[in-house]
Amino acid sequence: MNSLFLDIGLIIIIVGVCAYLVKLLKQPLIPIYILVGLVLGPMYGLITNDALIHTLSEFGIAFLLFIVGLEIELKKLKNVSLVASLGGFLKSVILFFVGFLVFMSLGFVYKEAIYIGIIIAISSTMVVVKVLSDKSQINTLHGRIVVGILLMEDIIAIFALSMLNNLGNFALVPFINSILNAILLISIAYLSAKFVFPILFKISAKSQELLFLSALTVCFVFSLLANYLQMSVAIGAFLAGVTLGNLRYSTEIINRIKPLRDFFVIIFFVSLGMSLDFISVKSVIKPLIILIVLVIVLKPIIIMALCSMFGYKKRPSFLSALTLTQVSEFSLIIAAQGIILGNISSDILTMTILLAIITITTTTYLTKFENGLYRLLKPFLKIFEKLSLFHVHYREDSDKMDYEVVLCGYNRIGYSIVKTLKKLKKKFLIIDYNPEIVKDMIDSKIPCIYGDVADSEILDKINFRKIKLLISTVPNIRDNLLLIRRLRTKNKKATVFVTADQVDEALELYDAGAGYVILPHFLGGEYVSLLVENSHTNFNRIIKSKLRHIKELQKRKDLGHEHPKHH
Repeated sequence: MNSLFLDIGLIIIIVGVCAYLVKLLKQPLIPIYILVGLVLGPMYGLITNDALIHTLSEFGIAFLLFIVGLEIELKKLKNVSLVASLGGFLKSVILFFVGFLVFMSLGFVYKEAIYIGIIIAISSTMVVVKVLSDKSQINTLHGRIVVGILLMEDIIAIFALSMLNNLGNFALVPFINSILNAILLISIAYLSAKFVFPILFKISAKSQELLFLSALTVCFVFSLLANYLQMSVAIGAFLAGVTLGNLRYSTEIINRIKPLRDFFVIIFFVSLGMSLDFISVKSVIKPLIILIVLVIVLKPIIIMALCSMFGYKKRPSFLSALTLTQVSEFSLIIAAQGIILGNISSDILTMTILLAIITITTTTYLTKFENGLYRLLKPFLKIFEKLSLFHVHYREDSDKMDYEVVLCGYNRIGYSIVKTLKKLKKKFLIIDYNPEIVKDMIDSKIPCIYGDVADSEILDKINFRKIKLLISTVPNIRDNLLLIRRLRTKNKKATVFVTADQVDEALELYDAGAGYVILPHFLGGEYVSLLVENSHTNFNRIIKSKLRHIKELQKRKDLGHEHPKHH
């Protein structure tokens, strides 16, 4: 039997059994994939075709970034463009110089110190997006900040790869060629998205099989084109996803690509474990410990400080920092390229692989317990808010404001609620922790304060005794339980509406005293039921509802409100 078939079969069987056991213990899956790779590779040598396994893992990176491109709504990143671009760039530069200087002082040659600086400067798009997707957090504020920063880092990684090819013999012409190649690839992607793909996929969409094949074709065309232009295959796949992301068929494409992605992503993490060389581990223990401290301790501090400087509150800043506490898959590519070019020793590659394994595993646990960690560290995080360079009059004096309704969270649901409150001529106050949204509200003369509903200082500013209605569109059960408790200690009569993602959470909130729990996934069905009930005898009512809905959707589109994609 074919050895590759045996190797993949062995991987999938062992991963499947281990994943089942790990899920029963409610633990994240990524560490077990890496552990399986360690067992099958360096520990017992059960996998014989490791080179081909590594090749297959590249498919995992490409398919994951292809889907990331499909899912990213670039309009939403406009609100976090400054922290993503300038903040992401500053973070990478600071970490690079810290890593470079630390390892120069440890006696490493300058070429190796440069590689180490770049390795710790960038985080893993693949790991972070998987974690955010699994937790349905891509469209949250910190999710958008993180994705924006990762995009900037990927651009930096592309140029780093091209420059490292000429390390010690820098030439201006190859560097300019790299920039021109990147511009060319982006231009092709833009023109294809605007003029070619809408027509092509309108035809392809008539057949599900043809739609799937067309999407794969686009993915491989851009990946191969990127490779031809001496850029990363993964970046080509990402651009392919972005070009198709504005098509109405993107959700269907994602649903069909996801099984392929999941399979190859498993192979990637297994191959990561297989890459480890146990023989040289002892010689890299000391520098490895320093690297782990730089990535898991220093990197999140720098990210949180930068997010705070750009005006973000401690919670989104903390969650953004926590999510980025690992090194990138590009780090492995950069280290491997360094070996081929003779710029670094095999010890650096071993160190990079170990660093990737440890930090990726750590990230999965940090994000799993992020809420508990935030509550534990919350008193120490206040210092970061003093770093804000973009402090504007977001926090109004709520004591002097007249309101009977408090709305926490001005997002898609909040926007509709505000329209109704205005229509009913109710006096209201909005609390939101997205500085861009708050700035827009202030410009529109909407009464608001900038803050986090989980922040006791913010809640102290609210006069709970005089309000008649409290509405929270924040789907965090702990925040909502805190709001209910704080309200009930001062006001027994006020009605409280809160939001939840899960049925169990909704029942817990009702037990805590919620007047009504909004479950967005169920709300649409309830609304349709009412629509059917009210209009089944009068078709004209449906037409009127349709026209109103079209008008409202057009207004939402102009405001940049897109319905989140759930997969």
